[in-house]
Amino acid sequence: MKSLSLLLLSCLLLPLKLLALTDSYQKPAIQKAVKYRPVDDISQYWLSEKLDGIRGYWNGKQLLTRQGKLIHSPKWFTRNWPDTVMDGELWIARNHFQQTLSCVSKINIDEACWRKVRFMIFDLPEHGDTFTQRINAMQQLTSKTNSNYLTMIKQFKINDIEQLDLKLNSIIASKGEGLMLHRGSALYHIGRSSSIMKLKKHQDAEAVVIAYIAGKGKYTGKVGALKVKMLNGTIFNIGSGLPDYERANPPAIGSTISFKYNGKTQAGIPRFARYWRIRAPNTSRVDK
Repeated sequence: MKSLSLLLLSCLLLPLKLLALTDSYQKPAIQKAVKYRPVDDISQYWLSEKLDGIRGYWNGKQLLTRQGKLIHSPKWFTRNWPDTVMDGELWIARNHFQQTLSCVSKINIDEACWRKVRFMIFDLPEHGDTFTQRINAMQQLTSKTNSNYLTMIKQFKINDIEQLDLKLNSIIASKGEGLMLHRGSALYHIGRSSSIMKLKKHQDAEAVVIAYIAGKGKYTGKVGALKVKMLNGTIFNIGSGLPDYERANPPAIGSTISFKYNGKTQAGIPRFARYWRIRAPNTSRVDK
């Protein structure tokens, strides 16, 4: 009788195990940017806005994270998408990262939320030509695809560094994150590539929350600051940038947060560190 019960339990658990297995796929071989470095001729680069969303990878059949985890999207979201491999960003709007993360990371699909999301493609990993030629291919692909949820990030050019500064300031003023620069003659390179660069006004990094510092004054009874530890072992407090809601409901001990800063002290402590957000599961901002 006991053996029969174990057999029945195994049969019930088998579909769950199979479901868990199908949630993981081969980790996509993707291209990664380096931080901006001055260039001799900026006109050789295509520019696009650095979207503050969740990186996605369409393998021709499924939508995956860059870690190879299945993104549970509605069937209608990817309906009519081509079998072409596409690299892009799942994005709602500027300054809507947390809403995007909440929507994309759910196993139980929130269809109302997904109606706001777009897959903004910025490259075709398996297309063998230069980036300039890949732009043309992306334009043709998105124009032919009958989908309201698939589009491409606008690519444009400038002539000099002064225009670069003006464009960056304009995006930051509108609550954008920054710019991406992509050399037009470059092929898609798996891994870190100097042919694609990210340009932002601030630096950002990640740290693990290890303790809470009690608030004072108007923050009495709430969190005044987070004590955090960086990967290199540096420990410091972050109080600036924490919204009232998260002072009352702080990130869990052991969770990873992202923060912004401007340079470091001689002791290696980030200057003017301010809380940004909880890091998306299975992602790392430095790899974006």
